[in-house]
Amino acid sequence: MLNKLSDAIYYLPNEDNRDRPTLGLIYGDQWSLIIDSGNATQHAKEFLQEIEKLNAPPIKYLVITHAHWDHILGMNEFDATIIVNSQTNELIKEWQSYSYDDNSLQKYVNNNQMSTQCMKIIQTEIPSRNTFKLNSPDVIFENTLNIDLGNKVCILERIQSTHTDDSTIIYIPDEKVIFLGDCAYGTTTNSLFHFKQSLLTPMIQDIQKYDAEWFLLGHESICDAEEMNIYWEELTTASRVVKSSSLENSLECFKAEYKRDPNDNEFFFIKAFVNDHIIKSK
Repeated sequence: MLNKLSDAIYYLPNEDNRDRPTLGLIYGDQWSLIIDSGNATQHAKEFLQEIEKLNAPPIKYLVITHAHWDHILGMNEFDATIIVNSQTNELIKEWQSYSYDDNSLQKYVNNNQMSTQCMKIIQTEIPSRNTFKLNSPDVIFENTLNIDLGNKVCILERIQSTHTDDSTIIYIPDEKVIFLGDCAYGTTTNSLFHFKQSLLTPMIQDIQKYDAEWFLLGHESICDAEEMNIYWEELTTASRVVKSSSLENSLECFKAEYKRDPNDNEFFFIKAFVNDHIIKSK
């Protein structure tokens, strides 16, 4: 079921138990724009069925926030101009080269090209997989792109991110709403979850230059400005004390710096930044 944020912005909330990220709908006087396509054909179809209940203008654009499978595999269901940044376009090419029959999918899992969960969702939620081929994007931009839906402007920007190298955010100025995709999250490398510490401050600066009151995230759905500020503060507080691959030293530094123990979120972030040092040391 769609959630209404304003007269012009709706979103389909994330479902973590099915690896479904938040999907967005923005519309102006003439056109509608979709943010992310869903993790499979079925996810996209359900989103479109909900949109049909609204009196929204025709869908003209689909913006992909980044090239992870749960955001792109529903792409073929949208009769729209697909917009990506240049790095996302390169990463999508790998998914376009795949075959989606059971034997091929199992091979990709065995080669660590695809997760087991991804394979299972493809098998259950993409019909006619033997002939399935992911569509190509139509518009490729480098850094920024403005789209006017008819008295409703959307600003697209590729930003630095602790999650992926190809993150696009979408800001709607007159609504003070920003869609972040997964850019504010960490990532997993060699089975270690980590935040790319060197990109944390640049990422926050890229996001905070926009005057936003509501933040749509891929796997939390929606946060207000106060919630996001708490998130940024806990991340930066944790990052300041991590200067090596030693969790013990980082925790000691935290207690010396802040005269208290870290809360659960800060402890989680400290471990993630320590993991980033471990990964860089290898």
